[in-house]
Amino acid sequence: MTPLPSFASLFQLQPEFRTSAPGRVNLIGEHTDYNGGFVLPTAISQTTRVEMAPSSGRTIRVWSAAFPGRPPVEYELGRESRNGEWSDYVKGMTVVLAPLGLASGFCARIESDVPVGSGLSSSAALEISLGRALRSGFNLPLSDVDLARAARRAENEFVGAPVGIMDQMACSLATVSSALFLDTRSLAFEHVPIPAAAAVIVIDSGIEHRHADGGYKQRRRECEEAAAALGVRELRDADEDMIERAGLPDVLARRARHVVTENRRVLETVDALRTGDLARAGELFVQSHTSMRDDFEVSVPEIDALVEIATRVQDIYGARLTGGGFGGAIVALASAARARAAADEVAAAYTKVTGQRASIVMAGDAGAH
Repeated sequence: MTPLPSFASLFQLQPEFRTSAPGRVNLIGEHTDYNGGFVLPTAISQTTRVEMAPSSGRTIRVWSAAFPGRPPVEYELGRESRNGEWSDYVKGMTVVLAPLGLASGFCARIESDVPVGSGLSSSAALEISLGRALRSGFNLPLSDVDLARAARRAENEFVGAPVGIMDQMACSLATVSSALFLDTRSLAFEHVPIPAAAAVIVIDSGIEHRHADGGYKQRRRECEEAAAALGVRELRDADEDMIERAGLPDVLARRARHVVTENRRVLETVDALRTGDLARAGELFVQSHTSMRDDFEVSVPEIDALVEIATRVQDIYGARLTGGGFGGAIVALASAARARAAADEVAAAYTKVTGQRASIVMAGDAGAH
């Protein structure tokens, strides 16, 4: 295997700053973040790493190990243009950070083992790791929450993906040993320890998804329409009785019901983790998946098969689709003692049933294989 080029060989200078940010998996609380609701992500062990050195002038040169045969992408600060490539996330960050003190160009080398297209926030990990490098290199006055807000703006306003704030907040603030209980309206957050007896399993279905594609945008529009019809600012402010009384069109009623019930499930999962009630947390995972499949309609047959297989495996308490949907990965809560064996069993059965190859991203503290 050909070794990857170093920063020095790419740019003929030495890196001055090295930063990283993890990917994230959302334990529960899907499609609630852009509705002002609650989410419960945790960091995964895979990270995106950035080496960076400021340069004179306004030229920005960025290279990604995901495309080792390509030369660095080059553009001028203040003259960013979107082209549908990975570099759009970099350009979005420089657009947003320029008014905050990003005053000149830089060279950056990016390397990542966060799976792309799996619903594990590869884009947010890139945004936050780059943002950390630029914050250090240019003394930008940004807290970790400010950085998450800037990264979300980059993705919303430049990349064109209408994501909520969860991914960026998780990549900026989450750890692998705790869940980040986040109120996406106020941005108040709390680290909730994951019980020692439990392990988080993440399995990639092999079916890629993209946030900028139409399904995600359509669900967001439907949520906005439902909130307007209910006369509330966001679906965070609705309840099931309100939805039932309103006589909404069936699609809008189901979208609203998912968000309302998912917010409740997040709060109940936080309580279950605090008390160590893993069986209850697992039940809530399964209820969440059913809601995403039937009310929000963002699952696909392969994901449903993966969840069904996982819930039949011994020592797995529950499983669900994680991320925006339309492919990606599942997250499961398992016994820590049997997490790796259980994950292997699920992946093997999934291939036998669907013909697709599943990848184990995480099984407890272990990394991908």
